[in-house]
Amino acid sequence: MTTIDRWKSGTAALMAMAITTGAITPLFSSAPASAQYNINQPRVVTIPSNVTLPVTYEKEKVIVNPGETLALTLKIESDIIDRNRNVLIPQGTDVVGRLEPVNLGGVYSNDRNDNKNKGVRFVAQELVFPSGRRQQINATSRTYSQTERISQGADTGKILTDAAIGAGAATVISLLTGNRRIETLEPIIGAAAGAGASILLRKKQADVYVLRPQQDLDITLTSSLALSR
Repeated sequence: MTTIDRWKSGTAALMAMAITTGAITPLFSSAPASAQYNINQPRVVTIPSNVTLPVTYEKEKVIVNPGETLALTLKIESDIIDRNRNVLIPQGTDVVGRLEPVNLGGVYSNDRNDNKNKGVRFVAQELVFPSGRRQQINATSRTYSQTERISQGADTGKILTDAAIGAGAATVISLLTGNRRIETLEPIIGAAAGAGASILLRKKQADVYVLRPQQDLDITLTSSLALSR
């Protein structure tokens, strides 16, 4: 079996890496249509940790509340190829995982309106290849901490356009804007919808994360990924 221990820079069709400095910024391109798996010589190819894989999503945005956890399936944006232009991870492979809240340090506040020490990131758990084969993966996106403010009676049309919305964020937006027809990724549970509503309405505003998957959710391997070919 052959293992790729180091992916070298200088080949634009693969990736560019500054291994000597520890900074790894891969650049991927699509493999040609003729690239095929070599099924006659099965082997294991290892993609090292710290390599970033580009992802995409069916919606332009994903909106969640600070502190909200949300199951999410992204897709690999383009073929991931090795130095010989063999396809390691095909375009369209599912990346199954979830958005998770992150403590940015200091004292974590349980106040839903105190977002100074909060963030959110995507944690990848599994690859599901077009063939149906599944592969465990350890990778995360960068931590995203910028919020956008929703105010009572505000026009949220621009934010909500082509957006997938978590149940918690949908509850907040519904309460503040009166829009009861927001399509969510999860059903809104009555008890959860009522929790903190009076406080929220008194403040007349709330902050949500508006994530743009192709910009904010590219995943970086936290451990090497061994792929059978």
